[in-house]
Amino acid sequence: MVKFGILSDTHITSEVDPKKANDLLEQLKDVFRDVDEIIHAGDVCEEFFLDKLKNIAPTKAVKGKLDKIKDSKEFITFNAGIYNVGVIHKPPENLEAFFKENDLHILIYGHTHIPLIKGTQYNTLILNPGSTTYPKPPPKKPMFKEPVARPSVMTLEIDENDLLKTFIINLKI
Repeated sequence: MVKFGILSDTHITSEVDPKKANDLLEQLKDVFRDVDEIIHAGDVCEEFFLDKLKNIAPTKAVKGKLDKIKDSKEFITFNAGIYNVGVIHKPPENLEAFFKENDLHILIYGHTHIPLIKGTQYNTLILNPGSTTYPKPPPKKPMFKEPVARPSVMTLEIDENDLLKTFIINLKI
């Protein structure tokens, strides 16, 4: 079994109020207390915050449009159980072609600040953890109340039988 903590669009810079950054880190320590690895889908912004995440659990991150982190890549892949997982900040326009070109089963991305768990018609999974600091609400659906923007992260667990469980977790900040 493997469990990932997933986040994106933290936008933490050295100019952010240190209390805000520390409050976020304390919540992440709690929410990600039992993860094997953290995956950050871009816009960490500065290396010091990535280092703080690495103190919680080993961390992989991709480059977002605002990142100032040396040697970060725009797209990474890894295996988890039987699944090929890709991580990118901004989703490609043609998702189906991107999945096929990169032989992916799961794509984790950020950029939109809107959390999403979605299966596709071509038998793949798309995950977006939203944003911890600048969340946006999902689109309104007819007959439902106006959605509310909430800071969020996500977990993804793959058990010994390669069954997936993924959750969106709202934060208190």
